[in-house]
Amino acid sequence: MTKLRPLRFRAPSGRPRHRLPVRVQAAIQAEQDRSEILIGWVQFGVVAAFGLLYFISPKTFAPDAPFRPVPWVLGAYAGFTLLRLATAYRTRLAPWFLALSVAVDVALLLALIWSFHIQYMQPAAFYLKVPTVLYLFIFIALRALRFQALYVLLAGGLAALGWVGMVAYAILRAPEAITRDYVHYMTANVILLGAEFDKIVSILMVAGILALAIRRARHILERAVAEETAARDLSRFFAPEVVGRIRGAERTARAGHGELREATMVFFDVRGFTSLAAAMPPSDVMRLLADYQARLVPVLQAHGGSIDKFLGDGIMSTFGASRPSATHAADAMRAMDAAMRAADAWNDERAAAGRPALVIHAGAAHGTIIFGAVGDQSRLEYTVIGDAVNLAAKIEQANKTEGTRALATAAAHAEALRQGYAPRSPCEIRPGRTVAGVATPVDLAVIVAAHEAPA
Repeated sequence: MTKLRPLRFRAPSGRPRHRLPVRVQAAIQAEQDRSEILIGWVQFGVVAAFGLLYFISPKTFAPDAPFRPVPWVLGAYAGFTLLRLATAYRTRLAPWFLALSVAVDVALLLALIWSFHIQYMQPAAFYLKVPTVLYLFIFIALRALRFQALYVLLAGGLAALGWVGMVAYAILRAPEAITRDYVHYMTANVILLGAEFDKIVSILMVAGILALAIRRARHILERAVAEETAARDLSRFFAPEVVGRIRGAERTARAGHGELREATMVFFDVRGFTSLAAAMPPSDVMRLLADYQARLVPVLQAHGGSIDKFLGDGIMSTFGASRPSATHAADAMRAMDAAMRAADAWNDERAAAGRPALVIHAGAAHGTIIFGAVGDQSRLEYTVIGDAVNLAAKIEQANKTEGTRALATAAAHAEALRQGYAPRSPCEIRPGRTVAGVATPVDLAVIVAAHEAPA
């Protein structure tokens, strides 16, 4: 496997901006590898089309022609193309092999064109007029699929140099065939140097323009891959809905812009985690947190929840905030049920391994919230603001005094029922409960009691 070379962005002044991260280089290289497979298939299609046209079209040479090079050249080109395609599927093509492929393309085509004067038994100047020379532009254009200007320039340079050699050979064979009469050139086997010069200039200009376009496209590709890679990385730090919102926004996100939403907030917390963590090595604490979050986060996301933030051992999730939902409350209650089941399964595994059980609490509230970006121009964060956010956090803490595992406001539970939530057993409603930090009594709904399994 070839070694990735450092890639750099360049500013308009030509100064290097920064080296692309290795993971971005790897992503770009993967795109290049796929391009090589595409080039191989296009080449195979070209040779197949040429072969089909040759075998079904009427032959323009004499039946007793002593030399018929087309089948041999097509056969050789087809063999090399299949070898190249098989190699591209099996491994990354080395730069020397890519350069060899360009040289083989040009050499086989020029050899075919050169052989025409033998096949048709004409002077060497005869092959300078065959339309097959146009196929050189196909081979040059093929290299544009790789997004590397070097191979386009190589194809153009070899084609131009090869054609110079073809012209020189024709002149050496018959110096007297040079003419300045255009009509004579068009009607006889003679050489018009201006016409050949035009062909060479056209080959070089096409290669140069394509190379310039590819270089510009390469910069766009690098930025696009870098942004795509960054977006994938960011999606691990932010909710996928938030990342999608940022990427799909028509305007740049800015602080101070928010939207009203009807949403449900759910907080999770591990009871006594602080004292537990104080008795554990830091690495064990982080592994425990990672295991805990790996159990609950997929459950919440599977029910339409979005992870707003991790608060140590706490998880703040929202339903209907980052993406409007007509079933946000019902989704939240189902997520709480499923999360409690996941917690029970986790504790069963911990017990089997001789580890102590962990008590996980959940609390939910719903209402009108503001979803938007806060911060300044140097750092922004999408978040939710509203009474329901604070209330959900306090209800989660009320599990300790209520002797429960999962609580919700009675209003959130009623809204969930209206939206289609169907608990397995009737929910206990505890009216007028005192919740620490809340000025007025709150009607609570017990989603999961301490002594029962989740519905």
